[in-house]
Amino acid sequence: MPLDVPRSPAVPEAGGSLRLTALSIEAAAAVFRKAGTRHVDADAIRADLAAGAPANPDGTINLLAYAAWMLTRVANKEGGHG
Repeated sequence: MPLDVPRSPAVPEAGGSLRLTALSIEAAAAVFRKAGTRHVDADAIRADLAAGAPANPDGTINLLAYAAWMLTRVANKEGGHG
């Protein structure tokens, strides 16, 4: 089932499919917006990358690795064991 992400230069046109393992920063932000997240935009993702969030060598984002990194940070802030 494809994700319904608005078309933009950051979202591939060929078939409209997204690779969740290789999204541009803008496309990753669009996915988070579509999911209802209000606190993650392109600038927040850039700040997270500067703080050590994982990125692919080509600068794209693996959405699953990034989400896991964010969850680990939240768990650590809340005193969890992440």
